[in-house]
Amino acid sequence: MNKNKFISSARDVINLEIRALQQLKKNISKSFYEAVLKIVKCQSKIILCGVGKSGLIASKISSTLASVGTPSFYLSASEASHGDLGMISKKDILILISNSGETDELKNIIQFANRNKILLIGIVSRKNSVLYKASDIKLLLPQVIEAGGIVPTSSTTAQLALGDAIAITSMQMKKFGKLDFKKLHPSGSLSNQLKTVEDLMLVKNKVPFVNENLTLDKGIKIINNKKLGVVITRNNKNITTGIVTDGDIKRIIQKHSNIKEIKLKKIIKNKPLSVDKNLLAAKALKIMNENKITSLCVHSKVNKNKTIGLLHIHNILEANIN
Repeated sequence: MNKNKFISSARDVINLEIRALQQLKKNISKSFYEAVLKIVKCQSKIILCGVGKSGLIASKISSTLASVGTPSFYLSASEASHGDLGMISKKDILILISNSGETDELKNIIQFANRNKILLIGIVSRKNSVLYKASDIKLLLPQVIEAGGIVPTSSTTAQLALGDAIAITSMQMKKFGKLDFKKLHPSGSLSNQLKTVEDLMLVKNKVPFVNENLTLDKGIKIINNKKLGVVITRNNKNITTGIVTDGDIKRIIQKHSNIKEIKLKKIIKNKPLSVDKNLLAAKALKIMNENKITSLCVHSKVNKNKTIGLLHIHNILEANIN
């Protein structure tokens, strides 16, 4: 086979799978909505099972569901018949995936689900199959042409796409957002991009808070000790009144010789930039870059005058956020 035939063969495989997805799209019906609704309302676990390639797809769908807030695990069909059926409770939802719907290894699981009145969702391509007839909710896959004629390709692509559709629509119905996603994905580059200001900010005694009536010479000592290049000034009611940077201090020193007589409230920048603690750290970095500053005050909700933390650009860079 020459190079052109290889390329043509590859395109044929992809075209067959595209056709399978187009057929699947037409098959999405009321039963899909019913399945998602049951999954969202489930107070226990979603258990997926399949055999062979369908088993691998079931495992992937289970993983996707779990990653978007729906407790789920994959059950081995062969192990289920040797004791693992005990992992299924009556409050669970069982999703069985089989192209033919006649796979022998699934029959014991189907009987167990029906006998114990466990909700069974069948993902299958044949209406006259055991799985289709036994399922409480039937998700019918299109009967497709496999690449090479026999290798599970188009059918597994359709299974995977249907599983992704179930996971994403369940996520949307639950209103599972970016912050929820971050909690389940604490590691990795994606998690870094979802980190919030609250995850990185300095709090309590690490924040260089000072009273606005403090003299400049003492303010310089605190800036040098904290090594953040700023101090945040507050009044006697702990309300933030301004911010003083080391740059501000250098300019004042050039004009005044007796810094012990100058109070910080005379030189502060009123209304310092403040961001909500739930803002994405990446957006906070953008604000810093646009305003050519290295620190941001942090507040909670609408109370901008009550600083609860300080975000320094070093905190963002150390977290590999850009």
